[in-house]
Amino acid sequence: MDVVVIETDQLGDRSYLVHDGTVALVIDPQRDTDRVEAAARDAGVTITHVAETHIHNDYLTGGLELARTHGASYLVNAADPVKFERQPISDGETVRVGALTVKAVATPGHTHTHLSFIVDDGGQQAVFSGGSLLYGSVGRTDLVGAGDTLGLTHDQYSSVRRLAGEAEPGAALFPTHGFGSFCSSGPASGAGSSTIGEQLASNHALTDPDEDHFVRELIANLTAYPSYYAHMGVTNAAGPGPADLAVPESLDADELVRRLEAGEWVVDLRRRVAFASSHLRGSASFEYGTNFSTYLGWILPWGEQLTLVGTRDDVERAIRDLSRIGIDAPDAALGTDPHSLAPRAALASYPRVGWDGVMAGRDPQDTVVDVRRADEYAASRVAGAVNVPVHELLHRLAELPDGKLWVHCTSGYRAGIAASLLQRAGRDVVHIDAEFDDAGSAGIPVDSIPVDSAPAPAAPPA
Repeated sequence: MDVVVIETDQLGDRSYLVHDGTVALVIDPQRDTDRVEAAARDAGVTITHVAETHIHNDYLTGGLELARTHGASYLVNAADPVKFERQPISDGETVRVGALTVKAVATPGHTHTHLSFIVDDGGQQAVFSGGSLLYGSVGRTDLVGAGDTLGLTHDQYSSVRRLAGEAEPGAALFPTHGFGSFCSSGPASGAGSSTIGEQLASNHALTDPDEDHFVRELIANLTAYPSYYAHMGVTNAAGPGPADLAVPESLDADELVRRLEAGEWVVDLRRRVAFASSHLRGSASFEYGTNFSTYLGWILPWGEQLTLVGTRDDVERAIRDLSRIGIDAPDAALGTDPHSLAPRAALASYPRVGWDGVMAGRDPQDTVVDVRRADEYAASRVAGAVNVPVHELLHRLAELPDGKLWVHCTSGYRAGIAASLLQRAGRDVVHIDAEFDDAGSAGIPVDSIPVDSAPAPAAPPA
């Protein structure tokens, strides 16, 4: 048995191509299925089966389209109320994929109908655990609904123990979440691989003998997750269509100006340094990188037309990333010089400083705005700073005091987004583009609480 890992760093997830050298099973594919098909071609195998561990909350699946394209069996829990044809599979049932035996194991917790799959090849085992057992932790249990969280957390505790008991200690573990995904709970372990035996020795869900303590701790440490998750499960149950990854024709200057003047969402993909220096007035800064699609999908109003501004390569990558979360058919203006893209458009800029610049230039009457999540702010914060998480900013603009706003986050990325949104709303802003951990050494007064009292983040912040 060979397992090919297909990383989606942008969402902190993994998909898998599992094969015997001839035929293959794909587990939890993302919507841009060309990556899976390339992996199958490279391995010289035919995709005959596609399986979902659960109806995903954080991305749109490519499973249905992949199964249709390849005439493959699509294994989806018989209990999932989907609106498409699938091969229903239930707890304890097995399927043959060439030389491989695939066993479904019910592991409710992340969702009510979550399945894990134990794949056996003549005694060699691999466990594909989706959002159940992760490296060092488990999938979060609050995505179905607040009223389900307590019961699902108890289910998660029992499920991972059952799964670990059904697999061999030497079985390799392959979770879908846990690599920065907000579908994870607790701190990321940082591990790139693991076995069931290693998790039995180190995973708090398997080592904590007190179920009630585990449940209280997990629920207490659950933090905010992206708002676009609300749209993923519904679309996945209906069956997403194929991703359109084509780069559209570049808008002409007049149309770009019209969109800016109409207040439409024009998203600048350049680095935040370049944006702060000069940009089209009314545009928003979402620097292209690993966190791009998560924060854009979390912050901007759902379903509104987007225009992406940047290099062709960045626009092409952004379109792929956005397709994974159901944001389709953005328009584009290709180029990096704001004046050349729209000579008639007004340009804007704002100051960008480090913590030394805050010490030197901030008036005591100015406000420091912390756009990190509430749990990050609670653990440690600039004294006197106002906390408005960046994902809440558009809805809470009226809460911010008058005067100049000095905006920071953990590394400068979220603060760059926030500064652009605040300026777009007519505010006077300064972007603090610096590591929060360096604030104290620069002389900035910082309030904090003990580490063991601070909530653990669900995913690495940016």
